[in-house]
Amino acid sequence: MNIVSTIVAIVTGLLILLAYFFHPLFPELKLPLHYLLDWAIILAAVASLIGIINLLSVHWNKIRKRKAGFGYSLVVLMGFLATLVIGIVFRSSYVQWITQVQFAAEMTLMALLSITLAFAGFGLFQRKFNLLTITFVISALVYLVINIGYLTASNSIDINNIALAINRIPVAGARGILIGVALGSLTMGLRILLGADRPYGG
Repeated sequence: MNIVSTIVAIVTGLLILLAYFFHPLFPELKLPLHYLLDWAIILAAVASLIGIINLLSVHWNKIRKRKAGFGYSLVVLMGFLATLVIGIVFRSSYVQWITQVQFAAEMTLMALLSITLAFAGFGLFQRKFNLLTITFVISALVYLVINIGYLTASNSIDINNIALAINRIPVAGARGILIGVALGSLTMGLRILLGADRPYGG
């Protein structure tokens, strides 16, 4: 069975890859490509539904058996049911409501994350006093001062250009991370196509 799943995965991946690159030359490949992608979307949706059912069953078992932390599981189930009912009843207005709730929750988590990172940074500075920690503290202070807005609000063109140039540094880092993720995904895809990794084998 493991050999069959490996063959199916490799053949399917190669077909999608070939259809993606060669469908401009062979338009008849476009329709099978859409069929395969539609099947993948359906399977992903079913897998997500199975994951949701499994998550709800795990929390329900914790509540039923009164395990440690079952109160959090109760909150999760109540939130899920409330979201589901409101989404079915209110539909379009539900989207705006849930977006506002989600935005408030995200802002709260970001505030907690900033405080946690600040404490972690000071803890790191106390444990290890070297070039890396000094660079970390200096860069954090520089970005804090720039993002406060006093420098960018000044009338000096040179200061504004310097602030804009510094603010572009994280963009370069983010692009580097995205390139690394892309290369990692490409490597993982090639290993699956070659049969070196078999995550579908169970």
